[in-house]
Amino acid sequence: MPGYKGRAEMERKMRSDSVKTGTQQAPHRSLFNALGYTEEERKRPMIGIVSSYNEIVPGHMNLDKIVEAVKLGVAMAGGMPVVFPAIAVCDGIAMGHIGMKYSLVTRDLIADSTECMALAHGFDGLVMVPNCDKNVPGLLMAAARLNIPTIFCSGGPMLAGHVKGEKRSLSSMFEAVGSVAAGTMSMEELCEFEEKVCPTCGSCSGMYTANSMNCLTEALGMGLKGNGTIPAVYSERIRLAKHAGMKIMELVERDIKPRDIMSEKAFLNALRMDMALGCSTNSMLHLPAIAHEAGVELDLEVANKLSAETPNLCHLAPAGPTYMEDLNEAGGIYAVMNELNKKGLLYTDLMTVTGKTVGENIKGCINRNPEVIRPLENPYSETGGIAVLKGNLAPDSCVVKRSAVVPEMMVHEGPARVFDCEEDAIDAIKGGKIVAGDVVVIRYEGPKGGPGMREMLNPTSAIAGMGLGASVALITDGRFSGASRGASIGHVSPEAAVGGPIALVEEGDIISINIPENTIEMKVSEEELEARREKWQPREPKVTTGYLSRYRELVTSGNKGAILEVPRK
Repeated sequence: MPGYKGRAEMERKMRSDSVKTGTQQAPHRSLFNALGYTEEERKRPMIGIVSSYNEIVPGHMNLDKIVEAVKLGVAMAGGMPVVFPAIAVCDGIAMGHIGMKYSLVTRDLIADSTECMALAHGFDGLVMVPNCDKNVPGLLMAAARLNIPTIFCSGGPMLAGHVKGEKRSLSSMFEAVGSVAAGTMSMEELCEFEEKVCPTCGSCSGMYTANSMNCLTEALGMGLKGNGTIPAVYSERIRLAKHAGMKIMELVERDIKPRDIMSEKAFLNALRMDMALGCSTNSMLHLPAIAHEAGVELDLEVANKLSAETPNLCHLAPAGPTYMEDLNEAGGIYAVMNELNKKGLLYTDLMTVTGKTVGENIKGCINRNPEVIRPLENPYSETGGIAVLKGNLAPDSCVVKRSAVVPEMMVHEGPARVFDCEEDAIDAIKGGKIVAGDVVVIRYEGPKGGPGMREMLNPTSAIAGMGLGASVALITDGRFSGASRGASIGHVSPEAAVGGPIALVEEGDIISINIPENTIEMKVSEEELEARREKWQPREPKVTTGYLSRYRELVTSGNKGAILEVPRK
């Protein structure tokens, strides 16, 4: 790739000229001098490197090394690298207490703060260095909103742990807690899991939300080959970062911007890959939100249509016994895309950050392990890994990770066990009050009701750990971790806090779930529901101050991606 050609040879005015060039910008240049930048550097395109490094998220503790490699790549190709930060929350550490209310809300905070930094300082291009759950979609939203040349280089997944000769990950850890409560695991065994399931830095090793979004970033065309799958501890990740730093200079020179890449067809490609990979249900929140920032309205209704046409080719943890390192060795995201393309399921003429099309990128990327990436003729299922359900319980939709549901729970009917918060449900599950056949309903945990739409990994893991994963369903207007498995149905819309039907469910109501037919119903007459509706009263907000209060006022429904909108007067 050619390096930077010099200011005199550039025909286009640089975006950063607004802060570097002309008499009026003399004060600005004095401040660049204060930062130690030379005149020679200031003549080059100024590349913002958005560093999500911190010392509280295992997937982010290595990002300082990624950032340094990106800086080298930018400088090698003739750019002026400038680092600024983005925040990130560890969903695992935030799980099961008030901290989880502050997870999803950071997605929009990350997008907003990155917009502020990028436009305040006149960057010519950006390299986003994210890794975990809300940090990736937040920066993708920022990229789409800003629409200046941008490339992503994530931190990479954790290696799987090993316990008693088997590969394990964080979902095993949460389920082990449930097994202790059920009396099927000792405290000594729990401690062994605790010591071994998370052996390295990186995003947790299964197809959870972080890895789902990093893989979908690659599928969207916003990251280089291997962005989603190269393990965090591999030196190959450092080399990838240097190449990303070099590549941003080409994108700046050619003025290839995020909206040139993140088109409607690119999002449809990403949705198909979501189905093939068996991604986290959180992707059904994030993809519409990213698309919205790119000027694309992504209706979740299309998910079932694409699912009907797209086979599920991967069963990574928690759906199966394979992990991100296995997917990487099998050929990674491009190999899965190439497999889908054998059926002509992808748009291959779309531009990507490589400077080439999807078709050019995936050509020759073979599947090296048919046990990890099933070939088209032998998929895990003929339909995709995500299903969107509708019915009188969820008129606007709800979402389930179909690929992580056992066959006997694909169709289920049982009595509702109703809880108005996550904590009460967990107490009931661990206390042995939930029995085979039950349908656990957790409400007032939606975007507004939480506020913040908490993940329900603790209750789903407790159900699995108690040995009820093949007989108990869980339904919520909250959401799930990518580590959740079983008949875990989330994002029920409208949510309880705005008077959605889930607010009207009563103890013992029969709930009917049919995932193959994409339906979810409570067997209550419309007359009875109307009578309950007349009695229902909105609840006083749980939080009335701070960021969560502002978020509650602006956030929309889960089926719209929980995006923020200013209320119309």
